[in-house]
Amino acid sequence: MSGKTAMVTGITGQDGSYLAELLLDKGYEVYGLVRRVSQPTSGRSLINHLLTHEKFHLVNGDLADQNSIDNAVAQSQPDEFYNLGAMSFVPESWRSPMMTADITGLGALRCLEAIRKHAPHCRFYQAGSSEQYGKVRDVPQTEATPFHPRSPYGCAKVFAFEITRNYRESYDMFACTGILFNHESPRRGLEFVTRKVTMTAARIAKGFDECLWIGNVDAKRDWGFAGDYVKAMYLMLQQDEPDDFVVATGETHAVSEFVELAFEAAGIDDWERYVKIDQRFFRPAEVDLLVGDASKAKEQLGWEPQVSFRDLVTMMVDHDLELEKSKLG
Repeated sequence: MSGKTAMVTGITGQDGSYLAELLLDKGYEVYGLVRRVSQPTSGRSLINHLLTHEKFHLVNGDLADQNSIDNAVAQSQPDEFYNLGAMSFVPESWRSPMMTADITGLGALRCLEAIRKHAPHCRFYQAGSSEQYGKVRDVPQTEATPFHPRSPYGCAKVFAFEITRNYRESYDMFACTGILFNHESPRRGLEFVTRKVTMTAARIAKGFDECLWIGNVDAKRDWGFAGDYVKAMYLMLQQDEPDDFVVATGETHAVSEFVELAFEAAGIDDWERYVKIDQRFFRPAEVDLLVGDASKAKEQLGWEPQVSFRDLVTMMVDHDLELEKSKLG
């Protein structure tokens, strides 16, 4: 068992919950940073099963508040810090660009400052995103591909990436970024297009809905399983030297392919009959094609994705079919 301590922001989200499970299995003491709220929220449902674990702790903190992060780091003295917290829903970043810049961008800087001041021995992982590439210049995208973000979210992630690299070079900190391409799971929030598709397919199959309203079905993404991707995060902080890594499957699929497989998994033929395009769901500036080259992660980390695209979609649909079945009694 490791005997190490880790702090995780974004602990209540998809990645945070999978990472917490991984770290606890390895014997870590895990501190999850959460915003204090006056009433409990359903947002903690993904980690409810961990709340009774003797090595799992929730501490109050806010990525918008330097003092709270300082206090959390000073008190817990983590060996590893995983910054997964962000305003992560890309469409919302156009509606709330300043909040996105503050939480997703400056939040990373606040974490780095807290570590620099209170736990300089701590290793830092920053959750990067394929959205940093945006209007891509190379296909596939590697660690050397220039960034051209096409959303406030992508811009904030580029700042977080650059400030992480700057602190690594300026203060000799063990700080690295994982440039993660799209990764999904049954724990993905319902506002995300992938979970919207799988849930709607399940609801149509059970007779609760009649159609799927969606935006650009021609956009192409590189989709993997979140449970695989958190293993790459962990491996990055176990290396001798800090570095940045692309984490991806190397396969690209159109949104329409995702929809087709989801409806197939739900037992529905002729998926196009149920899909309606709504211009409200199109982005102001679209990212048309994202596909990553994770050769460096494979060679240096020994990491490879284990769950295929088809298996990922089927896993999500099966989960949502069970949810809808439970509503029928």
